[in-house]
Amino acid sequence: MKLSRFYLIFSAVGLLPIALSYGVDPNRILPKLLQIHPVEGGVIHIFRAIMGLYLATIVLWLLGAIRGGGLMRTALISEIVFMVGLAAGRILDLLVAGWPSPMLMAYAVAELVLAACGVFCLKQFDGKAEVTETLPISNSGRAV
Repeated sequence: MKLSRFYLIFSAVGLLPIALSYGVDPNRILPKLLQIHPVEGGVIHIFRAIMGLYLATIVLWLLGAIRGGGLMRTALISEIVFMVGLAAGRILDLLVAGWPSPMLMAYAVAELVLAACGVFCLKQFDGKAEVTETLPISNSGRAV
């Protein structure tokens, strides 16, 4: 459980600066970070919507880490799906458009590693949940 909490908090903290880079001041930050030059209007709106989606996801991960239980399981699944989805998109781009910048390839590797860590945490979480679940026992010693 402690590993799952750490994992969710680590992922949330790591995603926060990326989320903010998309929406706070994308015209200033994205050219420096990713050599992307957004224009005013619709493109900026899309980057800010992505920021909102990332921030909402961060909230789910943090709530799962803090509250535990079923919410932690949901947060773990969400984190796995999120990371696999990002990595799959990057791999598709690699196949269609060729090699992106080294930084974006590093992101893909990190996303796959984090997804694998998430699967490990989820298996550990589910294993502990099975061990701690017990049947109610009556006074006669039989399962109710």
